Amino acid sequence: MRRAVVIGATSGIGREIALLLLKEGWRIGIAGRREERLRELQAQCPERVCVRTVDIRKPGAEGEARALVEELGGMDLFVHCSGVGHQNYELGVETELDTVETNAAGFVRMTGFAFHYFLERGGGHVAVISSIAGTKGLGIAPAYSATKRFQNVYVDALEQLAHLHGVAIRFTDVRPGFVATDLLNDGKRYPFLMSPQKVAARVVRGIGRGRRVMVIDWRYRLLVFFWRLIPLCIWKHLPVKN
Repeated sequence: MRRAVVIGATSGIGREIALLLLKEGWRIGIAGRREERLRELQAQCPERVCVRTVDIRKPGAEGEARALVEELGGMDLFVHCSGVGHQNYELGVETELDTVETNAAGFVRMTGFAFHYFLERGGGHVAVISSIAGTKGLGIAPAYSATKRFQNVYVDALEQLAHLHGVAIRFTDVRPGFVATDLLNDGKRYPFLMSPQKVAARVVRGIGRGRRVMVIDWRYRLLVFFWRLIPLCIWKHLPVKN
């Protein structure tokens, strides 16, 4: 039986991915900070779901992830969905640092753990949910866009490192746009808003096909294409405040 670990499975895209993997017959280990949410998901199929409370911001989170894998009986797929995002027009330092601690430091802890595990095992698949926000620096969310770019580049580096080690670790970098999750539950209107169920279905399908980079969906692929063409001297004048 195939085994997957989903970090950030308490809600949103991570929860929907976990449900889809269960439907496809996987045995899964789910982790996040809100244990009650994890237990609710486990109750749907207790014989194939292992649970671990993990705060990726804290040193030692890697040990919790390893314990989850051991309880699961191994891991073929690692899916990192944990992250935070804030509009921070006033550039509050605590908001920025919390974002960096989760999306950068926590991301390194978890993907680093998965990389070492698959290196020891001789192969595996790492999938991460990043964002199209990593395409350009967004003035309303500096740390968020910067940490998402960090994630994109970090996955590129891990792929090269796996090749240097001669180990067949596959990577999938998923870059959605606006998704109707708890992160956007602020009463504001967002363009091209997608459901987590739709995004999760695309993600699971893309993982199965071995996709390397995924921008979901066509509207965001078009948006990213034009974003990349905009010179910085023009970009700085764009009205992006929501």
